[in-house]
Order: sequence, then C-alpha cells, then structure tokens
Amino acid sequence: MESKLDRASDRVSQLPGSNQTTVSGTQPLASAVPRWCRRALGGACSFLLVLSCGVAPAAAAERLTLRIGPVKQSVAVSDLEQFAETGELPPSMQPFAPLLKPQLRQLLTKHLQIDPSLADQFLADFLQSPDGERLFRQLSQALPGSSLEELQATFDLALQQADGLSAISFLRAYPEETIAVDLTSAVGIAARLNLSYLQSKILSPLLEQELKINADASFHSNFDPTARGNQPVQKRTLVLRDHQRQRTIPVDIYSSPHPTGPMVVMSHGFAADSKFLAYLGRHLASYGFTVASLEHPGSNIDSFLKMSMSSEVDPSDLVEASEYIDRPKDVSFLLDELEKLNQNSPYWEGKFNTQQVSVIGHSLGGYTALALAGGELDFKELRSFCRNISLIGRSPADWLQCAATDWADSKVQLRDPRVVQAIAFNPVIRKLFGDDGLAQVSVPTLIYSGGEDVIAPALNHQLRPFDQLQGEEKYLITASSGTHLSITDPSNLNSLMEQNTLVKQFVGSEAEPVRELVRGVSLAFVKQLTPKANLYQPFLTPAYAQFLSTPRISMRLTTELPVSMDVWIQGLAFGNRMIARRQPLGEQSFLSSLQEQIMSATRKLLPSTEYCTARLDQIFTSLSSHDRA
Repeated sequence: MESKLDRASDRVSQLPGSNQTTVSGTQPLASAVPRWCRRALGGACSFLLVLSCGVAPAAAAERLTLRIGPVKQSVAVSDLEQFAETGELPPSMQPFAPLLKPQLRQLLTKHLQIDPSLADQFLADFLQSPDGERLFRQLSQALPGSSLEELQATFDLALQQADGLSAISFLRAYPEETIAVDLTSAVGIAARLNLSYLQSKILSPLLEQELKINADASFHSNFDPTARGNQPVQKRTLVLRDHQRQRTIPVDIYSSPHPTGPMVVMSHGFAADSKFLAYLGRHLASYGFTVASLEHPGSNIDSFLKMSMSSEVDPSDLVEASEYIDRPKDVSFLLDELEKLNQNSPYWEGKFNTQQVSVIGHSLGGYTALALAGGELDFKELRSFCRNISLIGRSPADWLQCAATDWADSKVQLRDPRVVQAIAFNPVIRKLFGDDGLAQVSVPTLIYSGGEDVIAPALNHQLRPFDQLQGEEKYLITASSGTHLSITDPSNLNSLMEQNTLVKQFVGSEAEPVRELVRGVSLAFVKQLTPKANLYQPFLTPAYAQFLSTPRISMRLTTELPVSMDVWIQGLAFGNRMIARRQPLGEQSFLSSLQEQIMSATRKLLPSTEYCTARLDQIFTSLSSHDRA
C-alpha cells in the first residue's frame, strides 16, 4: 500500500510561473510529513526553513549595516530587493560585489508556501528540535543585538504572510528599522547549508549505529600505541629547490638515531603548512620511522595570505589548476632529493628508505596521497560537475576542487611506485578522480572521515570514494563529532586560523581522543610494512576505535561499508541525478523507477525512522536542487 511518505515526496513541485516552492494537492509541506517524523529530524527541518529564507542573515529590516571585520556598509532593504529583481547592484552594495553571486539572487527570490493555519505548529515543532535551537543561536550571532525571542517572532510573522516565507519577507517582518549583520557569521551559516553536508549529517548516526560492535567485545592490549616510543627524536628543516618547476619546497625531517622500516611523508591541506601534524611526525619518529613533512608552495598558508580578494571570487583565485599536478610531483621530487642525501651525505646516510614510502595527507593532502597511490584524475568528469558550481550551493571542498578544471588533459596518472601505503585524513576528492579513478589504487589505504566536517562532507568526499577502492586492504575510520581540523596539531591552530574558518571546529583538548586514535592507528598501519605487523594488527580493528570513543565523540573503524549503508549511499546518488532536470508531472523515467527500487530495498533494511530520513532527504534534495535544471 502506498504510504503517506510516498505520496508526500511525489507532491513536491515548482509552481508554474513563480519561485514559490510548495506541495501539489491540498496538503502544505508542513503537513505532508507526519509530525513524529519531523520531530525526529530536526536537522532536516532546519535545512528546509533556512533554505526557504535563503541567506536571511545577509540582510535586515528597512536598513541594515553589513559588517566584515572592521569594514561596515549601510544598505537599504529596497536596494536588496532591487538586486533580487533585476540583478543590478545599487551603489550602496558595490563594496560587496564579490559576495553577491547570481545564486544569491536566486535564493533571495525563493518563497516557501505554508498554510498559515499550520504555521504556528510548524514553527513549534521546529523550535523543539536541537538543530532548531542551534540555528537560532547562530542567527543571533549573525544578527548582533537580536534576541532569540525577536528572531522566533520574526519567523512566525513571516510564515503567516500570503506570499510565504522568503528572505525579503523575513526582513520586512523584523521588528526594528535598522539591524547590524555580521557577514562572517552569516557565511558560516550558509556553509552549513550545503546539501552534501546535510546528507552526511543524516548518514552519520546511521553509520555509527551500523558499525557498532557488541559491547562484550571489549579491547585488551599489553601496550599502548599512542604512548611515545623509546627512541629520541630530532627535527631538522631542509629547503629544497626544484629548478625545473621553479618551486621552493621546505621540509621538516623528524628522525631518530636508529631509523628502521619504511619512510613516512606528510602532505598538508590547503592554506596550511608543514607543522599541521607535527605531533604525529614526532610520534612515528619515536618508533624509528623517518618522517618528512613537506610544504607545498602553491597552496600553503603563505600563498593563501597573499591572495587578492578585490575581484569576484573564483576557485582559480584560491589555487592554480597546476597545483593539483604539482602537489604529487612535489612528493616525487622530495623522494628523489632525499635519495641523493641518503647516498651522499654523511649525516643523512641510511635515514631515508625512499623505496618504501607511506604517504599521510590531510584535506588537499589526502587527495595528494591518493593520487600518488595510483588514483587516476578525471578532469572531464570534474568539468562536468563544476559547470554550475557555486559557493552557496556546494561545500567549500566542492568549490575548491573546481580550480583544477582549467587543466587541459582529460585523465592524468601521477602514481609513484615508491608509495606503498596511503592515509587520507578528511580528503578533498569528490570528483577529482571521477567515478572510477580510485579503483586504480591497489596499495593499502586508510581514509578518515569526520561526521561534522562542513568543509569536506563525509558522504561525497570520503564514504563514496572509500566504496570505489578495490584494493584488498582498506580501512575507513569515522568520528561522529569530528570536524575538518580535529586531527590537526592544536599548537598549530592559532587564533587567526580559527577566525578564518567558516564554521566552528572541534579542536583543542576536547578533540584529544581523535588525535589519540590518529596516533595509534597511523602507527599500526605503518607497522604493517614491518616484521611486527601481527603485533600491531589489533589496533586496526573496530574494537580499538570503539574503545577510544567517549560520550562526546563516537569513533568507528571498518574495512567495508555495511550492505544497508551501501544501498543508502547509492540511493542518495540516484536521487541527486534524478532532480538534475525537470520532469513533467506523471513522467516516470527509468532512473526514478530505479531510485524507487533502491528506496524500497532501503525500507526493508532500515528501521522506520531511518527510512523517514531517507524519504525526507529526497524531498529536501528536490527543494534545494530544482533550479539547477
């Protein structure tokens, strides 16, 4: 029998000749989904409400004062309306031209139509959810001086309007004539509204539950791999010059008097430096491994600080397309140079095992590690994905990777046969390897994913890529509350870096269990290349990751995704493709039929609340993506 949820998802449509998102038939969206389901999914409701009002924090009542750091500018709401209607920028808005993309204009003109008689209950249900409370706290930061009661009353009044809730109706409903807007906080809220992150957030608790092992399977060990090893560690910095590519590459070397086993190379992420994992470099070196942490000159913190943001922001303004080729080549060049020192320098002789290398990378460094491990870049697929990219509609990592689309070749292979292992923490890889480029990776690989990573959301940047890996030895680690910078050395997270991050990071002492897991698992993973592999294998098991979990953060380790999660992930993939174009009412495509089969299988595999999440996600995916046709 057809369920209410089935019928609800079928009724989502776009009103002809308008920008109002509604539900066909007699039921408004608020009542199309049962109340118990909406209460169970506060995060999805948060998404719906804020998506409907676009970027409401980026405007105000009759006049607003926009602020970015010390810069302030007064703008009339009528000017914002003019921009939304015509696309033309009034003089008062010219200073903010880089932020006012066409996609923002589209968001400003969207409306959500809800039956006014049900608006009060809809808002009440929303406010009862944890994510609803969190959202209003964030809005109060974006609108300094606004009380929680004022914001709630504004939403309530705007929902009662005949033309529905929109950014402009929210502004007109605000009880003050002038309001200050902190654009830094507003952009942080917008970053959390990317679809990939919201899908990842829905999947995170499901994955956590699916990968949970029996409580009786407690973990026992005779030693602690997170404790410092017994060898003294010395750090020295080298500066290497690649004259052919005109690149100067600093590298921090962590070594011990009696090195053994493979060599480790560490690659940092975008706008970071060679010290991003200093604690891990020292830890591995204390067990006899020589560690080289290099700095990529085209995407380090220095290059980021030199960028000019005076013109309209584009991915290529952040990083050159060639950087995606140069990063792996930096590592290969480093290995060539260290091999020379290994043979010709009395001090360094015998310290570098450059023929057996484990590469560890974070973020864009995670991409670097996987490219060196054999991942084949697919620029044709990436260009197709990036054709309609926008900062508002996608995650920051989606946007960043599109800088590579200017590269002329279609497919590129950067594998270095000396790399025999790869660890990718929070990798930025969504479409860089296309749909099957990672199938070329055959070396042992470990991918780490943070459930609260807004920068590189788990679903598209870690879970799907992990599923593509075909090697016999692969591991996936998930941390429920982990953010993009949770694994980073806390001493390398200065206040400036934290202020420049669009979203709050789970770092410092509260994230120590994550770094503890990083130390233990990384050591055990590299030890698999030594005679002590069996001794360290227990630290690459689900029991160990769960053993280090805390009430604040749950950590899981697996070698394959559960069948139910695999169906879920594939179902979301088909859902995204289905709404890539508009279909006349009544048209049933092969793809939508296939999606229904997948969701039917999901219904049998997951409890009712999880299936409710899946169905709602289809609705919200359609709402957020219908204008991309």
